[in-house]
Amino acid sequence: MSLDKLMEKFLEQSMEAEDNFYRLEEQRLQAEDKRREEEHSRELQMLQMLGQIFNGISTPSPAPQATPQPSCIPQTNPTVPFTRPPCGNRNHPPALTEFASHSQPAGPGLLMEEGETQFIERSFSLGTARMDSVIPLVRKTIPPLTSKKHKGQDGRIGIIGGCQEYTGAPFFAAISALKVGADLSHVFCTKDAAPVIKSYSPELIVHPVLDGPNAVEEIEKWLPRLHSLVVGPGLGREEMLLKNAKEIIERAKLRGIPIIIDADGLWLVAKEPSVIQGYQRGILTPNFMEFTRLYEAMHHEPLDSTDHKRSAQQLSIAMGHLTLVLKGEEDIITDGKNMLTCSQEGSGRRCGGQGDLLSGSLGVFAHWAFSSPPDATKGMNPSLVAAFGATSLTRQCNRQAFHKHSRSTTTSDMIQEISSAFKKLFES
Repeated sequence: MSLDKLMEKFLEQSMEAEDNFYRLEEQRLQAEDKRREEEHSRELQMLQMLGQIFNGISTPSPAPQATPQPSCIPQTNPTVPFTRPPCGNRNHPPALTEFASHSQPAGPGLLMEEGETQFIERSFSLGTARMDSVIPLVRKTIPPLTSKKHKGQDGRIGIIGGCQEYTGAPFFAAISALKVGADLSHVFCTKDAAPVIKSYSPELIVHPVLDGPNAVEEIEKWLPRLHSLVVGPGLGREEMLLKNAKEIIERAKLRGIPIIIDADGLWLVAKEPSVIQGYQRGILTPNFMEFTRLYEAMHHEPLDSTDHKRSAQQLSIAMGHLTLVLKGEEDIITDGKNMLTCSQEGSGRRCGGQGDLLSGSLGVFAHWAFSSPPDATKGMNPSLVAAFGATSLTRQCNRQAFHKHSRSTTTSDMIQEISSAFKKLFES
């Protein structure tokens, strides 16, 4: 058989195999759609049954006061007896009214000793029946899309970082900010890093000034135009760069700009905590190793690794009630007074760059939260609301990308999921 005929036969077999693959994939998707429809139908039937049951339940009698429990033990709700109303009574009890309006009570608090900080813990798990009270607050801070706005109004974010060794991190942070909804994203990096970062995307504004003789003055000129600052992605630990970053933070604080500090920016804070200590619009986003370094720098004693929540609270208080996002199996967010935990499903994939996605998106959420009217966050610290929005979005991107790429998932794959993840969490 000639080579041409062999090639022709091979192509025919390849096309046939491809057709079979797509046919099987279509059948699988149809079966999956059918399964979801059946599951949705069962859920509707269950809700209807619950509604019928609640229709026959009267207002519950007041619950007896629970005896205070020892420190750090969750308080359990006492059993409340229900009585069946007379025949024909169809008034909805308060519990059903809350259920119908999707208004759920906050998660259980940790009962502390008198005089200690009261924790307000909330966990967000996508797909569960329990609606969290923080996601609606995040939604209220997100500006609507309208043709009446001008360029830059929804966010001009500055990234301080990018050196010869690290060019990916500032790119990930800057492009994530754009994908979340910022209008403009600036990267202030070293001269060597600028051409590389520019080559990644034409959508970023790259300033090769971070290692220049007048770096602080050059960047300060842009501060009035920026809505938030992300310091640390790809910054490196060269003394001159850290010194410039410190001075930029000081000048940004004078303008009241939200400042997110991550990566090597946290190395700077561990060396000189006063650079951000007490600044109420500052947010730190350490992983466990960075957190340990910060904790031991502030407390001059080893970290108690058995109680991350308590340690996070202590560090936040020591830093002047600075908002802290301790990244881990669950993300712990605290300002020393209140605490949120984001335990939404992510994945087991821990590729580099995920923290840059978080810090870049947090820069945008922080601008939105601090620009919103006070009633949008219902009195909650805007930094907490912004941090919860960014952590839940990052985890959702991780989850979606992992379902598609499994072990091969990278941060670039996660960034491609920002649009659909954002819509799923905040616009559905």
